[in-house]
Amino acid sequence: MTFNGLWATKTDDAISVALARLEDDQLMDGDVTVAVDYSTVNYKDGLAVTGKGAIIRKFPLIPGIDFAGTVESSRNPGFKPGDRVVLNGFELSMTHHGGYAQRARVPAEWLVKLPDSISAKDAMAIGTAGYTAMLSVLGLEHGGITPDRGPVLVTGASGGVGSISVALLSKLGYRVIASTGRVQEADYLKRLGAAEIIDRASLSEPGAPIAKPKWAGAIDSCGGHTLANVLAQTDYRGTVTACGLADSMELPGSMAPFILRNITLAGIDSVNAPQSVRSVAWTRLATDLDLGKLETTVQEIGLSEVPQVAAAILEGKVRGRTLVDVNR
Repeated sequence: MTFNGLWATKTDDAISVALARLEDDQLMDGDVTVAVDYSTVNYKDGLAVTGKGAIIRKFPLIPGIDFAGTVESSRNPGFKPGDRVVLNGFELSMTHHGGYAQRARVPAEWLVKLPDSISAKDAMAIGTAGYTAMLSVLGLEHGGITPDRGPVLVTGASGGVGSISVALLSKLGYRVIASTGRVQEADYLKRLGAAEIIDRASLSEPGAPIAKPKWAGAIDSCGGHTLANVLAQTDYRGTVTACGLADSMELPGSMAPFILRNITLAGIDSVNAPQSVRSVAWTRLATDLDLGKLETTVQEIGLSEVPQVAAAILEGKVRGRTLVDVNR
């Protein structure tokens, strides 16, 4: 069977990504074959497709770090034809073909069955960004951060993880402070549930090792000076989850918040989280995320438009979520 997909090749240290007609025998090993409906464009996809990050480690390869669709065939008893499934992370777009194609073949342990209330389109509107946001919320809860503890900060609030973090936290009753470099997005963030908007410039420069506490916890997708300042302004026994490095991989901070305020810095790994953790996250997304709010964060494109959007997301020009209809 033939199918459409984006095909990434590499010559002379340059990556080229183009729409191609592919054959089933070009799929990789796996015990479940999926008819893909949707994928997304995430920051990591931007790095992979443009070649600005060493994401793809094996060429040629189908990029795309996530997908949702329907099982066509399975050699694993845990899945049967007709099951609706989602996959986020693992080796997709690194050493294994990813979601930017109409078909995928993957190991069963990478897949999660979708809750009945979430369609394949909803799943990718949520996407890896929303799944990561939910893992971050679970991290705050694990750290004891409840709505009565005080406000929660979300950095990179206009992006995919940030947008859905704002929507999740507000529905759960938290007072959300949204940090963004795009002040023109203030109304958009308030519609998602943000109570206060602050300019990311107030966090992105070197700051004091410890400062007046302003929030009980935070979800950070930036790293660098932003994360250091977030930690410095977190209240006693607060928790900060770190899930991204849009600013920097560095953490130029101080031990002071950890020693003087007993702050917890919780790392969020969405790539290799075990199936049991993924299932909890997707079950919670089915109940804790207002899908009506999510519609305002989504734009939809086809496979041929992915390279252009991948470049734009690295430039900070993409708001919210970008849904890829692989059959468009």
